[in-house]
Amino acid sequence: MKPDTDPPHISVVIPCHNEESGIGHVLSEVPHDRLKRYGYRAELIVVDNNSTDATAAVARAGGARVIAEKKQGKGNAVRTGLRAVHPQSQFVVIIDGDDTYKLTELLRVVEPLEQDFCDIVVGSRLSGRMLDNSLCEHHRIANWAFTFLVRHFYKANITDVLSGYIGMKKQVADEITRYLNTHDFRIEMELITKSVRLGYALTSVPITYDKRRGESKLQSYLDGVKILQTLISNLSWRPPLPAIPART
Repeated sequence: MKPDTDPPHISVVIPCHNEESGIGHVLSEVPHDRLKRYGYRAELIVVDNNSTDATAAVARAGGARVIAEKKQGKGNAVRTGLRAVHPQSQFVVIIDGDDTYKLTELLRVVEPLEQDFCDIVVGSRLSGRMLDNSLCEHHRIANWAFTFLVRHFYKANITDVLSGYIGMKKQVADEITRYLNTHDFRIEMELITKSVRLGYALTSVPITYDKRRGESKLQSYLDGVKILQTLISNLSWRPPLPAIPART
């Protein structure tokens, strides 16, 4: 068995705001034995985004490294988590802390990255398995609409653009993080659309989606409008050109 001082192969970033009822279940589902069998070791990073409950304590008890992000918003928490990833990690996976997504399926998300099939993997609820009406009808329709627009205008080969289960190669995550600036639930749309503009290859894999534990923070209409604005504004976005060295 490798000592814990060895660098991880997979870094799992979990943004959390008041997720004490879900985060313990998320961490308990890490498939450590299967990861070890395939030669992987994972680090678990929980970003505590101003929780007023026991989220941080539950996360530490579950074996996670807990870091704090005082600026409220999922986007802020995700960026902080991405910057905290071990520098020698190979893959980075983002997953929500409410137990809607399953870390038992972690290898399914990582495998296309390991095989160099793509640079970014998006776990797809819409082409996967949704348990017990976990995604209500109007959210499902909104996701279909956003996915259609991204596939049409960005030519992105993915089937769920609002998924909170995303895997990336470490070097890809490092570059993308430089360009992320949304602070709220627009973070997934920003990450995907800017990744396309950066020329990265994206794909989707089917995943399981369950009912969340705890209270949702999503404001459906307001957040939907903001997400649409991000989709539209990033159509003209391009990464800045590198500075031209001054002549001597």
